[in-house]
Amino acid sequence: MIKLKNKQDHNVSHYLSVFCLFFIFLSCGNNKDEKNLNQVFRYNEHKNIGSLDPAFAKDNADIWAVNQLFNGLVQMDDALNVQPSIAKSWTVSQDALTYSFSLRDDVFYHKHELFGKDSTRTVKASDFEYSFNRLIDKKIASSGRWVLNKVDRFSAENDSIFTIKLKQPFPAFLGLLTMKYCSVVPKEIVEHFGTDFRANPIGTGPFKFKRWEENIKLVFRKNTNYFEKDNKGNNLPYLEAVAITFSPDKQSEFLQFIQGNLDFLNSLDASYQDDILTSKGELRAKYKADINMIHGPYLNTEYLAFYMDSEASEMQSKLIRQAVNYGFDRQKMMTYLRNGIGIPANGGFIPKGLPGYNANIGYTYNPEKCKALINQFKKETGNNSPEITITTTSNYLNFCEYIQRELQKTGLIVNVDVIPASTLKGAKANGKLDLFRASWVADYPDAQNYLSLYYSENFAPNGPNYTHFKSDQFDTWYSQSFIETNTKSREKLYTKMDSLVMQEAPIVPLYYDEVVRFTRQNVKGLGINPINMLELKRVTKE
Repeated sequence: MIKLKNKQDHNVSHYLSVFCLFFIFLSCGNNKDEKNLNQVFRYNEHKNIGSLDPAFAKDNADIWAVNQLFNGLVQMDDALNVQPSIAKSWTVSQDALTYSFSLRDDVFYHKHELFGKDSTRTVKASDFEYSFNRLIDKKIASSGRWVLNKVDRFSAENDSIFTIKLKQPFPAFLGLLTMKYCSVVPKEIVEHFGTDFRANPIGTGPFKFKRWEENIKLVFRKNTNYFEKDNKGNNLPYLEAVAITFSPDKQSEFLQFIQGNLDFLNSLDASYQDDILTSKGELRAKYKADINMIHGPYLNTEYLAFYMDSEASEMQSKLIRQAVNYGFDRQKMMTYLRNGIGIPANGGFIPKGLPGYNANIGYTYNPEKCKALINQFKKETGNNSPEITITTTSNYLNFCEYIQRELQKTGLIVNVDVIPASTLKGAKANGKLDLFRASWVADYPDAQNYLSLYYSENFAPNGPNYTHFKSDQFDTWYSQSFIETNTKSREKLYTKMDSLVMQEAPIVPLYYDEVVRFTRQNVKGLGINPINMLELKRVTKE
């Protein structure tokens, strides 16, 4: 039995009161029977939610919530295939520049009095024209504005045809359109609420907004007018409601899940991973009767990054950068620090699960090679005390301390500096850190998204190239990948670029993450996907 500290006792008490309030709220005025009350999906979001406006769906917490409320032209299935959504079909011109989408005529917005006597209306192509113009409006300052950077123009040809013209071919464009930024929103509602649309969202999704007490709870109710059906012709969604709480304490979240007050727990945290999992990454016997665990590849690469424009000779030396890559056992690190959850990054920067990934282009543990490279650096530079400092956040301190211990056995002096996440974010963007821990989660499921971190025109802070890596050969291949329409040829280009990056070693890949989901045994239909999207429209509770 795990004993709670006073602070955690308070959090648990707060948690229970929130759920009691939720159920009272849900039943009052609706008089739902017990069966319907049991069809409430409950999860906690410890990072809070900043906005329910899809134009600002930047973080996972916001994306998960927005995904329940809004739809776009297309959507991604669990196998990362692009599927129809509001667009029932589409065509692409021979030059791969023009996309023409044919829209469904049975998609309705959630009911609202501003729509007039019918309280709703169908979605039209002009709604997408408005939504996309809003996305690129500098006054709106959407974090998703970049999604349409490769678009030349777009227009509603009539009520049911929406056309997009690209500046140049971009094979991953349909995948980009699955991002929640590209959701359709109604002009009359958005313009009525203005910036308050963030807390008054009206979309077309399987659930509709009901109530939000910021930092306390968020409630969605079933959209009985939703357009999608299952393969048997039954209406989606199955659930009656979704209830989200906002406890920042991961240990309290875990205990609420174990006690049956939450239906879903996402990912692992060091505070409870040893209690729920064995060292082999298996669910412990005491939980198997009540809990189900599913896990699979996650398009997220965890890594250390060198700032190539640093004045420190160690950062500029490929010998030291390669030595760090050789100097620690990734498999051992995953076994002891992640209970076996995650894939050791012995390949390149592209994670396992994406075309272009190659398991043989990276580094494997070789302490003798590491020592030889460090000794060569000492000989060539006359610096007999090479020293590096890894900057990280507290969440990843155990990884950096492990690497520190291993590398110091090879003759390299290693320091670890812990700073707040917000400070690290700004410092790495502005070239203030020589060596720092980072991660990259796919914005869209294509390896080009990962390789954009090494394109010279993307130097931070104006782009995601935080290392300031520059290679004319890489840039040539990167530009070529945009116009290569043959899938296999493009994949080969991706692997060549990834291999070149690993040879120069501006980064140290640590591991490719895995999506880990725990549910109560009565939860059915919750899938898993490499972008860790939370899809609830096909979930049921027995």
